[in-house]
Amino acid sequence: MAQTTSELDEYRDGGEVPMGRLATVDLDALMAAEVGHDPCDLVVVPGFVRREALIAANAGFPHIGMPGSFPLPLFKLGPGLEQLVADLESEEFRKAIETKFGIDLTGRPSMITLRDRARSRDGQIHLDSKTKLFTVLLYLNLAWEANGAGGRLRFLRGPDSLENYSIEVPPTGGTLIGFVCTPKAWHGHHPFEGERRVLQFNWVTDESVVRHEQFRHRVSAYVKRLNPFA
Repeated sequence: MAQTTSELDEYRDGGEVPMGRLATVDLDALMAAEVGHDPCDLVVVPGFVRREALIAANAGFPHIGMPGSFPLPLFKLGPGLEQLVADLESEEFRKAIETKFGIDLTGRPSMITLRDRARSRDGQIHLDSKTKLFTVLLYLNLAWEANGAGGRLRFLRGPDSLENYSIEVPPTGGTLIGFVCTPKAWHGHHPFEGERRVLQFNWVTDESVVRHEQFRHRVSAYVKRLNPFA
């Protein structure tokens, strides 16, 4: 799916990256959102990434051109995406998540991966790994116009069916999904092929997880470059 080019062109013709502490995101909207508990503790915040920041992040989004998730250190980011990442890595954002969910993430390392395309076999029902404590998904598409259920993330009451879901979230640009990684946090989506930009931010158990995941994703990226159909 193509991005909305007019807003990107307008940004490139003179738009500025929102600057200052957490200028790219709306923490008030996060704190005001209701936490759901089915099937896990989770929150959905449409418009969490401010529109101007969303446009700037897309202008700074690297060209990946392949399906799959890739670690942030693989890419050179534009200033808009750099600022969004800095705000996510801030103490203010961590404390907001801790307060919202009643958890302690002090001293826990974080890691970020990027994805810009989905293929038909993506979205299979899964849990995030046991080494992940909390997952944040930020959808960065400027526009999402797909019809039907394809690409819409569903939180599920078990591993057996995409139809047994508690909530469905379209990947509308600027939307945040945050959830505690528990053995009940099943999720997935119906098949979709095309552009589906996602920034995934995780707090994990320790630094060894970050090193392992970055190595694993680097190997996966190398294999995909050799064989894009892998």
